Parts: sequence; structure tokens; C-alpha cells
Amino acid sequence: MNFEGLDPGLAEYAPAMHSALDPVLDAHLNPSLLQNVELDPEGVALEALPVQESVHIMEGVYSELHSVVAEVGVPVSVSHFDLHEEMLWVGSHGGHATSFFGPALERYSSFQVNGSDDIRQIQSLENGILFLTKNNLKYMARGGLIIFDYLLDESDDMHSLLLTDSSTLLVGGLQNHILEIDLNTVQETQKYAVETPGVTIMRQTNRFFFCGHTSGKVSLRDLRTFKVEHEFDAFSGSLSDFDVHGNLLAACGFSSRLTGLACDRFLKVYDLRMMRAITPLQVHVDPAFLRFIPTYTSRLAIISQSGQCQFCEPTGLANPADIFHVNPVGPLLMTFDVSASKQALAFGDSEGCVHLWTDSPEPSFNPYSRETEFALPCLVDSLPPLDWSQDLLPLSLIPVPLTTDTLLSDWPAANSAPAPRRAPPVDAEILRTMKKVGFIGYAPNPRTRLRNQIPYRLKESDNEFDNFSQVTESPIGREEEPHLHMVSKKYRKVTIKYSKLGLEDFDFKHYNKTLFAGLEPHIPNAYCNCMIQVLYFLEPVRCLIQNHLCQKEFCLACELGFLFHMLDLSRGDPCQGSNFLRAFRTIPEASALGLILADSDEASGKGNLARLIQRWNRFILTQLHQDMQELEVPQAYRGAGGSFCSSGDSVIGQLFSCEMENCSLCRCGSETVRASSTLLFTLSYPEDKTGKNCDFAQVLKRSICLEQNTQAWCDNCEKYQPTIQTRNICHLPDILVINCEVNSLKEADFWRMQAEVAFKMAMKKHGGEISKSKEFALADWKELGSPEGMLMCPSIEELKNVWLPFSIRMKMTKNKGLDVCNWTDGDEMQLSSLGTPSQWGPARAEEEHGVYVYDLMATVVHILDSRTGGSLVAHIKVGETYHQRKEGVTHQQWYLFNDFLIEPIDKHEAVQFDMNWKVPAILYYIKRNLNSKYNLNIKNPIEASVLLAEASLARKQRKTHTTFIPLMLNEMPQVGDLVGLDAEFVTLNEEEAELRSDGTKSTIKPSQMSVARITCVRGQGPNEGIPFIDDYISTQEQVVDYLTQYSGIKPGDLDAKISSKHLTTLKSTYLKLRFLIDIGVKFVGHGLQKDFRVINLMVPKDQVLDTVYLFHMPRKRMISLRFLAWYFLDLKIQGETHDSIEDARTALQLYRKYLELSKNGTEPESFHKVLKGLYEKGRKMDWKVPEPEGQTSPKNAAVFSSVLAL
Repeated sequence: MNFEGLDPGLAEYAPAMHSALDPVLDAHLNPSLLQNVELDPEGVALEALPVQESVHIMEGVYSELHSVVAEVGVPVSVSHFDLHEEMLWVGSHGGHATSFFGPALERYSSFQVNGSDDIRQIQSLENGILFLTKNNLKYMARGGLIIFDYLLDESDDMHSLLLTDSSTLLVGGLQNHILEIDLNTVQETQKYAVETPGVTIMRQTNRFFFCGHTSGKVSLRDLRTFKVEHEFDAFSGSLSDFDVHGNLLAACGFSSRLTGLACDRFLKVYDLRMMRAITPLQVHVDPAFLRFIPTYTSRLAIISQSGQCQFCEPTGLANPADIFHVNPVGPLLMTFDVSASKQALAFGDSEGCVHLWTDSPEPSFNPYSRETEFALPCLVDSLPPLDWSQDLLPLSLIPVPLTTDTLLSDWPAANSAPAPRRAPPVDAEILRTMKKVGFIGYAPNPRTRLRNQIPYRLKESDNEFDNFSQVTESPIGREEEPHLHMVSKKYRKVTIKYSKLGLEDFDFKHYNKTLFAGLEPHIPNAYCNCMIQVLYFLEPVRCLIQNHLCQKEFCLACELGFLFHMLDLSRGDPCQGSNFLRAFRTIPEASALGLILADSDEASGKGNLARLIQRWNRFILTQLHQDMQELEVPQAYRGAGGSFCSSGDSVIGQLFSCEMENCSLCRCGSETVRASSTLLFTLSYPEDKTGKNCDFAQVLKRSICLEQNTQAWCDNCEKYQPTIQTRNICHLPDILVINCEVNSLKEADFWRMQAEVAFKMAMKKHGGEISKSKEFALADWKELGSPEGMLMCPSIEELKNVWLPFSIRMKMTKNKGLDVCNWTDGDEMQLSSLGTPSQWGPARAEEEHGVYVYDLMATVVHILDSRTGGSLVAHIKVGETYHQRKEGVTHQQWYLFNDFLIEPIDKHEAVQFDMNWKVPAILYYIKRNLNSKYNLNIKNPIEASVLLAEASLARKQRKTHTTFIPLMLNEMPQVGDLVGLDAEFVTLNEEEAELRSDGTKSTIKPSQMSVARITCVRGQGPNEGIPFIDDYISTQEQVVDYLTQYSGIKPGDLDAKISSKHLTTLKSTYLKLRFLIDIGVKFVGHGLQKDFRVINLMVPKDQVLDTVYLFHMPRKRMISLRFLAWYFLDLKIQGETHDSIEDARTALQLYRKYLELSKNGTEPESFHKVLKGLYEKGRKMDWKVPEPEGQTSPKNAAVFSSVLAL
């Protein structure tokens, strides 16, 4: 049914709004036709409302048999008689489904179908029930178990479904297409375009599909092609309902009047043989529903929303005597259905009640119904209790039914195999102290375990390498796991401990004593923090990204540039990538690749972080390449394959792209060559498991010049043939990105074995020169000045678990081959001292002959820790330019980046991988002298035009609702200008906290806030106090709490369809604030630290004038803006809700007052006395502002009059 033309107040579902709507018959009708069914005057009982036994039902005349409550106070949205069993199904506006059995309406099952959307239509099938909601189709068993759950497109608004045969379904709604879904495969098989959108009702006969539209039209479509064969323009307003029987089509609806839509009392009747309208049928009720009830004749049942029902013939005259009245508990009837046997009618009202009317005392819903299956009664209460403390109590007291059927536990031998549980390893202390007598060993008990308890693992540790990321089932086993103590403290997952002040008293300097900025980990999908740091410390990438700016609302390159700018400005304080991750979550490709983790999976560590970060690495490079190309040539996303057609249009392509030729050689001799590019390579490991030496360069060459045998199509043979596919390199990238793909125990063993072989070879090479530690004697330091002393011998600790080289050398051969070898600075110096040719000399000379040296710049590793689910960290070699900007020194240093923990490390630590807990995931190698090839100048792409007037996203915004005046060209801010700022926020995720045993609250995860409104007011000039920015921020994420009492934001203010505010995107307003920061203005506000944090801005401290700190004494409480305004300005603000214009203007006035009281900061002692008086007054008043007699606010006075005057 189309609800758009019904009572508009029904959308609120509030019973109080309809309290005055009593069902009333027309004045000329007989009042005795109303049938009285008395209900409890105090309200509706939760149990069924049975009809008394004295009620007599006449054969052939419909009368009320039973009334029940489906869900108290929640309107019934749809009702449906089961076509296979004697059941009535009811769906509510709250997404709840309830079924009733038989004419007595005994409750059979009740379950939730959808958490937020109403149920639009119900269709019964042989094995279950189909439920249609706004954008979801769910098939459930009659008991409530889900058979399948099919999610439709989020933009769809479905209203109707039609079962064309036993396995095909049509679904239509307010969009311009109808979907055909195969119920066997649960897939969309066809999408039919609809010329007139808004299909809310669908019917079918043996000749046509009938589609009812919201525009008032009924279209007849071919059963095979779905093309429109005929169309009836039934009503000028909207269609309410229609039905088809035989050669007749009857419809009711609404007509357009001067005052709006009005219910039309003429039913339109059409003859389907001649395809024309016949005489309209005038009825005596306001028709909202109609159905053919063809028992003896083709009579129609017409029902109004107020409960009046009339029976009449479609080709005759309506008789007022054929009217009866349904007594709904609520003011309106919401749904109506007729059983297949035509013996029962079902009505649902707006208070959640269902009324069953029948024409016989014992009706049946279907001509032939099958038997309904009921749940077995519970026998627990009838069984005798067993006392487990009695050892001799026979367990046979529990009755077990005798059966000859196969038990569920009797698995066939083909589907089961014995899996004995492995015995745990014997304690090493027991083996050390054991004394053998014959074949029996005796050892003292080390008492490291509880008596008669042995820990075990239910899962075999050899099945999957990632079992270390799973928490063990036994707490004893958790303590005994040997790898836990291996994880160094600085590599463990870091967490922020929150207090009453949030993050203000958390000591980030304890974790980061450098001037580089860490990233906070509490934001959803912050697992990519380490990769953001890697991209930031690539100097060409950092400069390129910060120079990028486009018009896309959610552009990852733009958001990454904003984040890089914050990392540049920070002096050791952590940043958060909330805006970048917000844009990341909106990209559909990221969701399709499984890169967006649910909060529960991220917290518990269920996601495979190593695979996840490698997929993210491939995705971000491809996405950045696409965003750069779209500035000139818009292109579609090329997927996650890492291969695309052209990379010359993008600087990202020039940095990371490797051009290559893929050759396919068939056994018939035909060869096919195809050019392609890739942004990264994946390591391919050799198959042999022998312990022979296989250095990293050989594995890398095998992975780059990949050769494999596969089935492929041969044009010459005209069929699929076994082919040999090889890959030849045409051009090497400037930055070599490698995904390690250590995803199983097999690859981990290969790394471990090669590290052991490399360690043995290094021991042989250096002989006795290797020391056990990194400490050097005085004689060793003296030798550092000589050329021989430059090559210091490493220690044993530095050689352990090392297989990865710091440098590799690549050479392109003439026949498109590639030579790769490990390279060390010692090799280069030795070759130079021997007078080797220039092509084997320094790196710059080698590049002239196609020889390149790549240096390791970053490694991303997966830390295996079952206590926290694991984490991702990065070792990054920070270059000279970064140290020069941050610390004023010129040197290179390796650092560990573990979210907000940053610590300098030895370079050997970056290539040491103990595969028990530290697994390599991603490697970044860069060409030597890379920075000299690219322009590293950063030009701020944000121009002053961002502050000029712009259009609002809201469709209903009017000029009279404008609350600000944009800046003119002659008002552009200058360095040092004052700008009043205030922001309002909404909550996206609630805070997660736990209560300790002492009753104190501990915050586990803070609430996730999103900026909803940003206001900037002029701080000087003739228009001082007039806002020039008052933007409401549109959000696509679900808002949990609008915080209306504190923010003034109401539901609908952020919705572009219904908002009357000046609505913009977050990116648009962010650019305005960035321009103001870059130009050097000073922001005045109250509590700006939190505002800038949620907006995700880094503002220099000398550009922030925060009144919360100006009027604050050390070790005293912070004072609210409302109390300061009352005390110093005699203003009473924030009466009912907060208003950001009012707050920003008040903060400006308070700053002027501060300058006045402190004599521009020259008399701190006199101002200190003022603060003491403020705190004394606050304690007396308990920091509460006295309630005003007549609430007035400065925003209602001269401010808005001046805005209107301007």
C-alpha cells in the first residue's frame, strides 16, 4: 500500500498526536451499524482480547471473532494470511514479525526481522516466509531461523514484492527499476527499467503484470518482456490500493485539490477486455484499501482508515446498508488482508492490535492447509532433581527415549577421523633434573603447574601460522605459552589510558621523546597507522600529496595531504587520522576488499593483520594513483589487482610503477605479448624445502620476473592450452614496494631457515672477529679513522635472524633480462678501491648504464601477541630533510613507529625477524639519490576563494534563514586578526567503559564524535561579531546521539533532503579553517583544544586564545563559558540549548574583557585578584548561574538585526 497519501502525522507514531481522531461515520449513515466491542478503558492488555462466548456469528455475514495485541503501541504495517498453514502473519513499524495460529489467534512465533526499518510486505512460501523492508529481503523459517538475508542497495526504498512463480520474485519501490531475484541462488537475475518511478503495489493475472505507481497510474506489463502494454491514469494525486479479478480492475486513491490531496470517493473500475474505464463506483466511505471477495459474486470490500467497511458490486450501486464498522483500538487502520478461502478478514491498527472478522464460527484460512508443526513441550519441570554429591546415584533416573533411528552423534566414517590430542611438551626443568633407572625417569616436581591439571590447546598449532593471534582457551595455557615473554615491550600494542580529563593528563612524552608525531590508535580501522607513517617519510610522496587538492568530497589524496600537514606542524604531539579514515570508510572498493574492520574484530584481533595491511598497501597506491589521474583524465577504479593500463599521467605512477611485458607461449609455438604496469610486487618463494642458501636477491628476481605454467586461450589453436607465462621488466620503479606474503607456517619456516643459513655463512666469513656484544674496545674506536677501520665487524646479536639486505643492486640487460644481487657499502668501497669501471662504481655513474642501487627505507612487521590480538609496527629510516625541519640537524636514523610510541633503534633491528613473534609484511626500497629527481617544493593549494559565498547542500534552505554573511574581498583576514570560533558535535559511537571493583569508572574506548556545526565570527572591523562562517556539516555516518541539549543540533539539520540550514561538506569547511590557520589569524574561543581535536586540525599554540585558560588559576577547576559570561558580561546564555554563534561572540567579548582587566597583559597581579574573586563567587554559587526572570539572549537582540540590515 502507498502510505504517502495517508495521514501525514502518522509518521511520528505518537499516540498522543491522534488522540482527537475518533472513528466517525458519515452523518447520513445509520449509527446502529457500529458494532460495540468493549475494551479496557485503562489501556490495551498485553494478552489477547478474546470475544465473549455470547457473541453470535451469523453464517455468511462478517463479524468480529477475535482481537489480539501484536505489539503494544507499535503500529501494524502489514498483515498476511499464510497460504500453506492456518496462520496469520503480522509485521510492525518496528521491524518485528508475529504469527498467530488458527481462528483463536494463538501466538505461534515472534521475532525481530529488522532493527530499524518497518516491514513493508510479507509473502509466505512452502518452507518459510519472505519479509521485505526498506532495502533488505529476508527469508526466514516460520519458527524464526534465518534462511537467507539479501541486502539491497542502500539507496533503494522498496515497497512491494510479487512472487511470479515458486522461485522467482519481483521487488519494486520508489526507484526507477524493478529487480528480479532468483530464490534458489539468491541472486539478482534481471533489472527492469520503469519509466514511471514509484512502484508500490504489484498484482499478477494470467495476462499481465499490474504495477501501481505513486503518481496515480496503473501500468499493465507483458509477462515475458515486462514491457508496458497499457496504462491507466487512475487518479491525479496518488494511488492508495487496487485489485484485479477476472476482467475487472478496481482502484482507489487520492485526487489533487487546491488544498492538497483529498481522498476520492469514486472507485475507478476498468474493463480489461476493452482496456477502457467503465462507470466509476461511488461509495459512502473514504476508501483506503479494497479487495475482491469473489464468493458468490465478484463483490468488493472497501475499507477506510477510520474503520468503515462497505461491500458492493463493482458494476452496481453501493448500498449504505452494506456498511459495518471495525472498532480499532488505535485511531487508524493501517493494513487489511483477505484469506485465500475468503472466510476471514484481518485488520491491523495504529496501536498494534489485530482484528479477525469471519463469516462463520469456525473458519479456515485456506481450502487445503497442511498441518502446523509445534514445538515439543518442555519436560524439565517433571524430571526428578539429581544430587551430584551422591556418588552412588544412578544416572538412569534421567529418562532417555528408545529409538531405532541413527543418532546425530553417529557420524559416518567418511565424514569423521580420529584426532588424538597431542601431549603437551615436558617441562625443560624436568628433563634437566631427570634421572633414569632403566627406561623410567624420575625428577622432582618443579611446581610450575597446578596439581592434576595439564594445559592443552583445542586447535593444532601447526594448522595455521596465525594461531598465535588467537587467545588460548585456558588461562593456564596462556601463562605457559613460550612466545609471550619474547615480545619486547616497545613492540607491544600501546593503549591510551583515559581519565576524567580524557587525554589531557595522559603522558604521551613517555612514549615519544622525539619531535616526530605519532598517530592515535583508538579510531576505527587505525591498523593502517604504520603505513601512513611510511608514506609520510617518503619525501617525494609527502610533497606530491600536500600539493594535491581536488573537488571530490571524499578524496584519499586530499585527506592524506591534510594529515601530512598536521604531522609537519606537530612538535612531538600525536595526531589522529580521523578525517582520512572517515573518507576511507566511504569508498566502496575498500569495503569490497574487506579492508574495513568491525570494531569487535579490530578489538579482539580476529582480522588477519598481515594480509590486511598488504591488501591495504596495494589499495592505497592504486587509489592515490587514480586520484592523481582524475585531475586530468577521470578514470574508473581498476580494482585491487595492482595492474593498470597507463601510469604516465600520475606522479604516483612515476614513483611506484614498473613497466613490464607479459609473454604467453603456447606449446604450438605462438607467442602473445602484452604490456602492463604494476605498483608493487609480491614475493614468490621456491618450492624446494632443502636448507641450501637462497639469498633475498634471488627470491626477489624470481618474484619480479615471474614464470609460471597455466591454462590460457590460444588464438592459433582456438582453444585453451597449457602455456608458459613469463614477465619481462622494461622499466624499474623509483620506489620498489614488496609484499612479503608470509601468511602460513611454510613461508615462515623458509625465512627462519634462510636466516639460519645466512648466520652460519656470516660466522664463517668474519671468523674470530665477531664480538658477542655491540661494545667496542678503545683500540677499535681508534681504527675507525683508517679505511680498514670503516668496515666494522658486526656482533653476534646483530647477525641473528637476518636474511634481508639493506641494499640491493639491479641491472637491466640488453635482452630485457634483470640481474639482482645483494649489495653492501663495503662491496662498493672495495670495487672503488680496485679501480673498477665507472659502471660498477658509485650509484650515479651506474645509473647511466642501467644499473640501480636500492636502499631499504622501511619495513612493516606483524607482531604476534595473543594477549592483544597482535599489532602492526614499522621500522622507518628517517631522512636528512625531516631531521633538518624538526631538530635542526642533518643525519639519518632508523626509528620504530608503534602508533604513538616512537623510539630510535639500531639499523640491524629493522631487518631482524624472529618468526616466533615478529613477521615481515611489507618492504620499501628506494633508489639512491631519489630526492634529486623530483621537485620537493610545497605550494599551499588552498586559496582565499574558499571563504567566499558557496551554495548549500540543503534543498530547503532559504535566504531568510541565513545566519551569516560571507567575507567580501576587502574583508579578507590578515596575520594576527581575531576570529571567534565555536563548534558543535554529535556522537557516532557511545563511550565504552567498565566499573572497577572499587566503584570507579574506567574508560576503555572514548565516544567517537563528529563535527556537526562550525561558526566563525569577525573579531574586528565595522562588522565585528557578525558570523562569516556558519556551516552545518553533512554526514553519511549514522548518528547515535545529536546531543541537542548541548549542541543545538536537531535530527534533520544534517540531512540535505529536509534541512533548512546552510549545509556543507566537512572538506569544504575544513579548507576554510586551514586557510585561516595558514594566513596566521588568531582564534578566540572557549575549549578550543577539544574543538580542533575533533575537527582534526593542528593549530600552532601562538594562534589560539582560549578563554578557558585565560580565566583559569593553576590547580583549580575550569570554568564554563556560561558562568564567565554571567559574571563578567552580565549575559545569560545557553538557556535551553547551546548556539555556536552566541558562544563564539561571547568568547570574543570575554577576550576583550580580559585585555581590559589585565591592561593588555601588563598587570598580571591585578588580574590575579579578579580571578580570586571569580573563584570565590563560583564556590558560593556552586558554579550555577541564577535562573533569569525573563530569559533573553544576545543572539535575539542587536546581532540578528545587524545581520538583516547588512
